[in-house]
Amino acid sequence: MSFNTPPPPPPPGGGPPPPPPSYGDGFGDGFGGGWQQPMGPKPPNYLVWAILSTLFCCLPFGIVSIVFAAQVDSKYNAGNHVGAVEASNKAKKWAIVSAVVAVALTVLWVILAVGFASGN
Repeated sequence: MSFNTPPPPPPPGGGPPPPPPSYGDGFGDGFGGGWQQPMGPKPPNYLVWAILSTLFCCLPFGIVSIVFAAQVDSKYNAGNHVGAVEASNKAKKWAIVSAVVAVALTVLWVILAVGFASGN
């Protein structure tokens, strides 16, 4: 295909004009790249907090936190800033839930241990 040839004439009958030529970039402008919507800064993924809460706190909730933390970077790199922010917020929430559940279970265990020890 030569870039010096004029575009084909419109079809008879006054139909819509042909689309502009596409050069394989998917945007049809021939310059590559195309326009992307501006995104905000990358949200934190809280992966370290998710791993620590899984190891030292509550395993099931920590795993949920790791899953959401792993989604942050991939969603942001795919251009889904809103999804990345939501995954970041969920990763943080589940890491906190994991820590709170671990503290609550530890306090309950101490209360029960003291109660059984003083009951003898």
